[in-house]
Amino acid sequence: MDQTFEIFASAPPGLEPFLLAEVQEAGFGTPAQVPGGVTFQGGWAEVARANRELRGAGRVLARFAAFRVMHLAQLDKRARKLDWAALLRPDVPVRVEVTCRNSKIYHDRAARQRVETAIAETVGAPVLKEASDEALKIMVRIEDDLAVFSVDTSGDPLHRRGYKQQVGKAPMRETLASMFLRACGYDGTETVVDPMCGSGTFLIEAAEIAAGLAPGRARGFAFDKLALDLPSTALGERRDVAHRFYGSDRDDGAIRSSTANAERAGVGDLCSFTRAAVSDLMRPEGPPGLVIVNPPYGARIGNRKLLFALYGSLGAVLKDRFGGWRLGMVTSDGGLAKATGLALTAGPPVSFGGLQVKLYQARI
Repeated sequence: MDQTFEIFASAPPGLEPFLLAEVQEAGFGTPAQVPGGVTFQGGWAEVARANRELRGAGRVLARFAAFRVMHLAQLDKRARKLDWAALLRPDVPVRVEVTCRNSKIYHDRAARQRVETAIAETVGAPVLKEASDEALKIMVRIEDDLAVFSVDTSGDPLHRRGYKQQVGKAPMRETLASMFLRACGYDGTETVVDPMCGSGTFLIEAAEIAAGLAPGRARGFAFDKLALDLPSTALGERRDVAHRFYGSDRDDGAIRSSTANAERAGVGDLCSFTRAAVSDLMRPEGPPGLVIVNPPYGARIGNRKLLFALYGSLGAVLKDRFGGWRLGMVTSDGGLAKATGLALTAGPPVSFGGLQVKLYQARI
């Protein structure tokens, strides 16, 4: 299918500007920020590249067809005319999801049945009624009488890079970590320290960015199941990195997990993880860099009253030992952030694990 269409890369609300910047830097055509993500123009080769290379995208949808529909018979006729055989394989199951809004076609289930029948009768692919990891997801949005057809080309959410087998409590998603790093101005050229590293997500993302490693290099995607012959994308050679990435945590299990995760990601030689309390945090040798941390908030982990001392200790250590560095801190609790005693600025609220968190930044 040699065509150009709209591609949508999703991002948590609040982080769309940073994904837009990444999409622009990657050279995708006519990018635009929209609620919940970024759109750009391209074909199937760009879809594959976006999945493999965009660090901040949670999912990539290919909006491969759109047309006006006023009634179900018209939807049935036009859906059958789509070149499903050029997109779908008869041996790969498909699941169809339809939403209708402000349209003459208002019955989601009836519209879904028309699209399911068109696929089954033109391609012969099994159509599943229930969600399945094996099925390709076709989504149809009928809004203001315009039917837009999309296929989820990612499959598993893109934060699942393929290397993190061991996680702690409330782990940071890789996509979020990447966007928070970008929001802090990180470009891969400086040392990064995480004094509450958990499973190592921030440092592994930072090391991969520095080394030029594509986030999707170790996993498969839903587009692999399409009836398309897509060329493989050259993911490039790993760059030499002179600086290092330092993580610490007071939990032995977190240190074991982060070390193993970094090794699987291929950046174990760039990362150093040690068991240590925040009060023992030491500044690495070399020029100032970035301290980034996702401390407990007290909402799910830890007693909030006891956390004021932890945040206070973090702020005191940073002021004493990390002059000239920058801080990026993710928390849902402005009161705890204030307890650091640092002059913090807060970013927009971002949904994370059912909470609204903010990235607080400071020049130490």
